[in-house]
Amino acid sequence: MSGVSLAVGARPDQPAATASEATSSTKSGPKQPPPSQLQQQTMMGGLMGSLRVIELQLVAFIMVFSLSGLVPVLDLVFPLFISAYLIVLSRLAFPSCHGRGGATPEIFQGSRLFRLYVILGTAVGLFLPLAYVLGGFARGDNSAVRSATPHLFLLSCQILTENLVSGLSLFSPPIRALVPLMYTVRRVFVILDWTQDIWFQKTLAPDADIAEVGWYWFGKGLAAANLSYFSINLLCFLIPRFLPRAFEKYFNDRDNGEEMHSKMAEDKRSAAAKSQQPEKKSD
Repeated sequence: MSGVSLAVGARPDQPAATASEATSSTKSGPKQPPPSQLQQQTMMGGLMGSLRVIELQLVAFIMVFSLSGLVPVLDLVFPLFISAYLIVLSRLAFPSCHGRGGATPEIFQGSRLFRLYVILGTAVGLFLPLAYVLGGFARGDNSAVRSATPHLFLLSCQILTENLVSGLSLFSPPIRALVPLMYTVRRVFVILDWTQDIWFQKTLAPDADIAEVGWYWFGKGLAAANLSYFSINLLCFLIPRFLPRAFEKYFNDRDNGEEMHSKMAEDKRSAAAKSQQPEKKSD
């Protein structure tokens, strides 16, 4: 979300218009951008619109899951607690170094393989479980719906919170890194309950047809895939790589800011001392 916002914003490396260009533009009227630039702006506007639609869909999912009665009370309260806790941390422990108008650069810029890994996680964690829940509604499989809905609810809250936090410069890199970390820790335990229900409590009828057998093993495989993916994501990426990178970036920015402020204060003191020297000589 924040990367797209930065891409849409004005580029700082573009040179300013000269006086001759300004006068010529005023004489000839407003200068029309080239067709390629118009096409790029249209594409970026469409992408931003699609992201807004995705956020609205996530809000709709959260409301439906909350009102369905399929999400436990602890999971319903968890996003509220996390949001309040992150706001307190952003004010007291890790305030932003960029201020209100600063940019929000990416914490971790992965390779193409890493992007494929993220796409795989989106498919395994969001799209396939959503299809599984909708299929459970259609087939009347209440156990499948009840087992997978808490994970979908928490993941929808996580994605929405990540988009909001990444799009605001009020939140520092540690706060942005703690969002997926804390949500993933909670979701791993939720997926454990889902896996236990599917693998050890759900049984297959002896006279089940091929469709029932396929649905049965699809649920088992999906629960195991989610447990494997998000456990690896938590233990091998978020904790050892993503979180240290966020803290390193935050403390580097803070040290650079303090060094800049101290240098400016020293320059002011030296300028004040130089201005006082002629006064002493005149006395």
